[in-house]
Amino acid sequence: METTILGRTGLEVSVAGLGCGGHSRLGMTYGNDESHATGIVEYAMDQGINFIDTARAYRTEVAVGKAIKGKRDRVVISTKSLVGRGEELLSGQDIVVSLEKSLVNLQTDYVDVYNLHGVTVEQYPHCISEILPALLKQQEAGRIRYLGITETFVREPSHAMLQLALGDDYFDVVMVGFNLLNPSARETVFPLTIKNNVATQIMFAVRRALSQPDVLREVVGNLIESGDLEESLVDRHSPLQFLEKNAQVKSIVEAAYRFCRFEPGVTVVLTGTGSKDHLKENIESILAGPLPADLMEALSNLFGKIDSISGN
Repeated sequence: METTILGRTGLEVSVAGLGCGGHSRLGMTYGNDESHATGIVEYAMDQGINFIDTARAYRTEVAVGKAIKGKRDRVVISTKSLVGRGEELLSGQDIVVSLEKSLVNLQTDYVDVYNLHGVTVEQYPHCISEILPALLKQQEAGRIRYLGITETFVREPSHAMLQLALGDDYFDVVMVGFNLLNPSARETVFPLTIKNNVATQIMFAVRRALSQPDVLREVVGNLIESGDLEESLVDRHSPLQFLEKNAQVKSIVEAAYRFCRFEPGVTVVLTGTGSKDHLKENIESILAGPLPADLMEALSNLFGKIDSISGN
């Protein structure tokens, strides 16, 4: 496993991170039990992954806690708390209570990166005025090492909230949606993270549009209809056939992970799954090396200006 430095935290982390949410939630979404989820985390650690991202909302913290018991010093744990329930925004004390529950679930007395989860541009001012002071006190108490914030990429695919947050520079780590269908973070997020040495967790490297051909065709069709994509440049039936036919590419999924991994500004590429074999394949893809320059140019010509979709 290759490693990198998690921005200004100075922590050494694996370039591949285990995402414990997403559609799979370590397989628990599809009927597997907590012991199965714990086994996925243990397998990830055996493969050299030491960055594990979970959240209260994922309901996978307990499984992670069981996997890391007795091995806490081997892993960097990132977890999160939502900042609202519906339209009701949580107080700083509410977030502290959420942190305390996470610590119990994870069987640890500190979290390496504690994130405000899925913050929208409308919620952001409340996070800074009401929640951030409480988090800073928890950081002083040693229960949080570093602060993070994550966006709602499906709702805000142009990264409006993160641009505000990175301008204020309160957070050491951000979670950002980035993929070959919407690489807009290249222009709006990564220049700011690089400037301030803020680490990035990459989510949405592969979602349904890059793993299910029917969804990809639908997404590309919608982009053509909206005027965001020139129809003459793309084959509606097989939009990424030039990747599939390239001898240096195993699959669209592999290409998608490679696309993210070597982008300047990317720190950790998250991959989520409920299968050990699938996880192994994804790790191999992340470690496979950069895409050829001609493929990167072709992808840029097609999708380089897209900021309206997530690929979910």
